Amino acid sequence: MRFDYSKWQGPRPEDLQFIKQLMEIYRNLLLQTGGDVDEALRWMEHFGEQYGFFNESFGIADFKKLLEQTGEVERTREGFKVTPKGEKRIRQDSLNEIFTTLQAGAGGDHRTPVAGKGGERLSETRPYRFGDNLSDLDPLGSVGNAVMNHGIDELSLTEDDLQVFEAEHLSACATVLMVDISHSMILYGEDRITPAKKIALALSQLIQSRYPRDTLDVVLFGDDAVRVPLKDLIKIQAGPYHTNTKAGLQLAQRVLASRKGVNKQIFMITDGKPSAIREHGRLYKNPFGLDPKIVNKTLEEAAFCRRKGVTITTFMLATDYPLLEFVRKLTALNHGRIYETDPNNIGAYVFRDFVRNRRKRLH
Repeated sequence: MRFDYSKWQGPRPEDLQFIKQLMEIYRNLLLQTGGDVDEALRWMEHFGEQYGFFNESFGIADFKKLLEQTGEVERTREGFKVTPKGEKRIRQDSLNEIFTTLQAGAGGDHRTPVAGKGGERLSETRPYRFGDNLSDLDPLGSVGNAVMNHGIDELSLTEDDLQVFEAEHLSACATVLMVDISHSMILYGEDRITPAKKIALALSQLIQSRYPRDTLDVVLFGDDAVRVPLKDLIKIQAGPYHTNTKAGLQLAQRVLASRKGVNKQIFMITDGKPSAIREHGRLYKNPFGLDPKIVNKTLEEAAFCRRKGVTITTFMLATDYPLLEFVRKLTALNHGRIYETDPNNIGAYVFRDFVRNRRKRLH
């Protein structure tokens, strides 16, 4: 992802839209600096002077005070530090930016065809069973049963008369979020790691806010795969690594095996090309083209995931045809889903569902 800067044409400081746009610039810079507030603010000051969106009435010092007042940052002895509130705001902004256009259910909803507890109330009813929540009681149906069972002259209501509304069952899900941190994510000056972080932050916010009973784990994969805490998502940076997708899928499966529940899935964010695998403790790598040995070993892991009932949903951040073909093959083999970046619009995706053989463009 590239940013082109020009003379500031936006609203003036007295306009709330001006503040909103400054916040957007700051949060984008914060993502690019791996959560380093001081460095992001230095870039803000530099761009402010160069493009004129700071002046005597509202300067960088005023902007720093605003960040403190809103609770997005706090001062420490070492400098400014992003707060949990600031991290949550970035996750929410990423969710709004990435997923407001993606239709519900495209990435795999939690709804099942089985009625049960814990979901949205249905119109259907059933007899009361011990332990049912009385808030789900169908009063009219229960009274109707009492009339039929006991007559209207001596109306009485017993446990056998009670009816309760069915609820659509929402099943808990264990998710592993895999993020590619290989060198290709920043190769040739193209920034793919920032949109990758936005997608990762958006997914984490979506799962934590909409599905609080779910579990979410994060796995980074470069030469090897490593598990990291959710709070470190904002700090993710690409390194001088190859792409060991096989190791990432293996670690993801081990993490999911330790999680309870039958619904398990992997979200993978990558630019597509696997370039390394571990063999006998040594790294076998080939950064040129698609090495058949590396490709086949990686596809084997996708097949293993399918046999275990683990669906892989891939966010593909590159548009190179050979890489797209590989990811499509992996996704088809797994019976998974893929979001392909639209080369003409970085904010849009082409969604392919290999389960239902569907394809749609998401603006």
